[in-house]
Amino acid sequence: MTHDSYDDAFIRGILDQVKSVAIVGASQGDDKPSMFVVKYLSERGYRVFPINPGRAGQLVAGVEAYARLADVPEPIDMVDVFRRADAVPQVLDEVLALSKLPKIFWMQLGVRNDEAAARAEAAGMTVIMNRCPKIEYGRLSREIGWVGVNTRTLSSKKPQRFGGGVQRLQLGPGLRKPR
Repeated sequence: MTHDSYDDAFIRGILDQVKSVAIVGASQGDDKPSMFVVKYLSERGYRVFPINPGRAGQLVAGVEAYARLADVPEPIDMVDVFRRADAVPQVLDEVLALSKLPKIFWMQLGVRNDEAAARAEAAGMTVIMNRCPKIEYGRLSREIGWVGVNTRTLSSKKPQRFGGGVQRLQLGPGLRKPR
């Protein structure tokens, strides 16, 4: 795979199959983008595990943080890397040391490391680079589109909505239910 672009159906398939996400590099500041991703994904029914040695045992957006991937008490479906590209090989080493490998190795916006991607794919993982699962979920569920952003996703069907408060839309019928 070239990783220069991804088909919407491919990204949707990943977001549909994933149930647990470890976010490596969940930042110290509660105003950081990684905190918003933790909060957003957990509110949409994913089991989220923030990974940051300095925040282990603390809550990040209401979710307990862990020092290392190996400390997460259950298998992880997807690792979302919120670290610089030069730190990705070290994160991948930690992933490859897990007893059960995640299905997905995802690198955040602005993060691309082709060598690490090739290693992850050789180990059997699907790799996404330079994308944000929060943005992709919002775009594909049309949650972003209802505020006037062109998501490139057209449908005549009314989006399914989660319960009260701020609108939270689903990816499709019968998929991800809020906790």
